Amino acid sequence: MGSGDGLRARVAGFVREWVFPRESVLDAGGDGAERALRELQERARAQGLWALPLPAELGGQGLGLAAYAALAEAEGASDHGPAALGSASLLDVLMLWRHGSARVRDAYPARLVAGELRACYAMTEPDVPGTDPYLTATTATPRADGSWVVSGRKWFTSGAARADLVTVLARTDGTAPDRTGLSLFVVPTRSPGFRVVRELPVLGAGGQWEIALEGVRVPGDHLLGERGAGLAVAGERLAVGRTLRALRWLGQAQRAFDLLAERAVTRGGSRGPLRGHQLVQGHVFESLLALRAARPLVHEAVARLAAGEDAHVEVGLAKVAAARALERVVDAAVQIHGAAGLGPDTALPALLRTGRAARILDGPDEVHITSVARRILDAYESRG
Repeated sequence: MGSGDGLRARVAGFVREWVFPRESVLDAGGDGAERALRELQERARAQGLWALPLPAELGGQGLGLAAYAALAEAEGASDHGPAALGSASLLDVLMLWRHGSARVRDAYPARLVAGELRACYAMTEPDVPGTDPYLTATTATPRADGSWVVSGRKWFTSGAARADLVTVLARTDGTAPDRTGLSLFVVPTRSPGFRVVRELPVLGAGGQWEIALEGVRVPGDHLLGERGAGLAVAGERLAVGRTLRALRWLGQAQRAFDLLAERAVTRGGSRGPLRGHQLVQGHVFESLLALRAARPLVHEAVARLAAGEDAHVEVGLAKVAAARALERVVDAAVQIHGAAGLGPDTALPALLRTGRAARILDGPDEVHITSVARRILDAYESRG
């Protein structure tokens, strides 16, 4: 695969040369987007860049989280980078490989790595706070033959319309808001009773969906982990997922910073180039400060996760810092571009949308702020 720096340069070059120009087609969805994505995936395979962080025994290239982190920034400069390069399935593959039954492990992870299947993850529900899974209303009822019947609704499920599998959090025991009794199930989307209800555009962009499970029969061996252990499995997934998002947000923030700086040095007017204006210099400084302050926090979270250490505080700091940095840098880049930053000729509107959504995705910033603060204060209190 080459040296770390060389591989990062190759990934960055691939995203810049091949993914960026196709973003408008990929954003539009439909058959055109599917064709464009397949072409990108074939090109990534041909260049030896496919599935870099996926397990080698499943057909990936086996890069661990620490080695993949720098690549995740470069890959994530576009929302479509992970899918084009075959790493978008990482969380699903790891979850199914670590916690699935023998049948699940045989049937799905390798095909996800190969790009033959797609998976999605359904946890949040309409009218239920997404940060309070104990209120989950979806139920899974056991049957005498060992199978389960899953019923409920989920929403803001990424990629559900084209997914072959969906992992669903459901209550198997007790009643809301019991803190136990929640389990995860792998549900094939072709199952009778599974239905895509509607698309849920996020600030105008597609890709999120509401789904219904209306008495869906799920084989008993499609339970992930132990009955009632759903939140433990979900927590493992979320820690890695939040960190990966933060890495990708750093990549998008760097992309926005590059656009900002290039605009400042190339745009001129009757009063001279933009770069000579102190207010523009202020935007450059504050954006660089936000980006460079966030990066070490994110990589500290990576290091602790890769070492198998408790990383609740570090992941919370990383998530909030990266989300803030992205929004801050993109906002400055839009301001420096003026009206051009609001239109279709740059990536800035899409980056701005992602930056605003980042403060809510994977738990709103407020939840991470209070969670981190409580852990820190508890630690100080225990010293006394």
